[in-house]
Amino acid sequence: MQGKKIILGISGSIAAYKAATLCRLLVKSGADVQVLMTENAASFISPLTLSTLSKKNVFSSVVSESAWNNHVELGLWADLFIVAPATATTIAKMAHGICDNILTAVYLSARCPVCIAPAMDLDMWKHKATQRNISLLLESGVMQLPVGYGELASGLYGEGRMAEPEEIVAFAEHFFASENQFKGKKILVTAGPTHEPLDPVRFIGNRSTGKMGIAIADELSRRGAEVNLVLGPTDLQPKSKNVRTIKVSTGLEMYDATKEVFPECDAAIFSAAVADYRPLYAATCKIKKEGESMEVQLVKNPDIAAAMGKIKKPSQITVGFALETDQELENAKTKLEKKNFDFIVLNSLKDEGAGFQSDTNKISIIHRGNKIENYQLKSKENVAVDIADALKLYLLK
Repeated sequence: MQGKKIILGISGSIAAYKAATLCRLLVKSGADVQVLMTENAASFISPLTLSTLSKKNVFSSVVSESAWNNHVELGLWADLFIVAPATATTIAKMAHGICDNILTAVYLSARCPVCIAPAMDLDMWKHKATQRNISLLLESGVMQLPVGYGELASGLYGEGRMAEPEEIVAFAEHFFASENQFKGKKILVTAGPTHEPLDPVRFIGNRSTGKMGIAIADELSRRGAEVNLVLGPTDLQPKSKNVRTIKVSTGLEMYDATKEVFPECDAAIFSAAVADYRPLYAATCKIKKEGESMEVQLVKNPDIAAAMGKIKKPSQITVGFALETDQELENAKTKLEKKNFDFIVLNSLKDEGAGFQSDTNKISIIHRGNKIENYQLKSKENVAVDIADALKLYLLK
């Protein structure tokens, strides 16, 4: 943390009293901290307190009595922007680009990673509008610290408490410690669905969006890895410009692209949802509707992960995914052995918020020797952090 430039944005919540401790701990860890406050935040904690702790002037408006506080320069200055507490109002403004205070102005100018620590009452946190806004921020790459459970300002008990200052500092330390962690490592990621054509306009596919694999590619790139992403048909793409994306459509195309890249990789993460079967014949013209039924002969696609598992070198690390609906653990363990993975990531369609077409995921990581790590429901960006942490134990031995 020594010398890292951190913006601490404080919005109007009773949890703002924790910002004094958070600021002190960040400064104590060696960070250079610039505090921004909304007008309402000053009702809960004094700017003078935070200025004393940060040893800098606190900005609470874009234009002060004597000067213009350059939000663009501030956005370019920081290595990390932490908004804590992040109220429902501030989250909504960030999600929709409403720029009416110094905090949101700097957010829209920031090129650094951004993290929010939400703080609000239980019903506000659970409200669909808030959750939609959280989803929009996650989709745009903002990281979110989990809310705590306990007594709230209303007297209710439940989710909505801001993460404790020590937890936020631990997050920041982990974030900076992982930078360039994988520098010099080449990592392959497969992601997204495959489309197996029936004719020029129809295909056999699945509901995968590629969000999970893309999040993994971005996280590995953030840690300094040279990432090759073999990506099936999706409208999504990595946020990192350093990820080399190889776009494919069919399972055979994904197999060929993977086989070409894999031998030079230090690790490979097979998160793509490759169609198990493809039509034996694809019509060259659109198939016309005739009769009451239609038969399509299917043939197996190559099992990409299994094929790479057979040719992997002792120095290579391979990671698999298992999306299951029944006998989840048993099926995942079978895949772990059969496909020669070092570890496998399991998620179940029985878990709400997990699987395809979601911004969140709930996983278990199964290692050899029956070591199992279970994780809570998180954004896919945060799940990608957990997977990268697991990979680190193997790749950096």
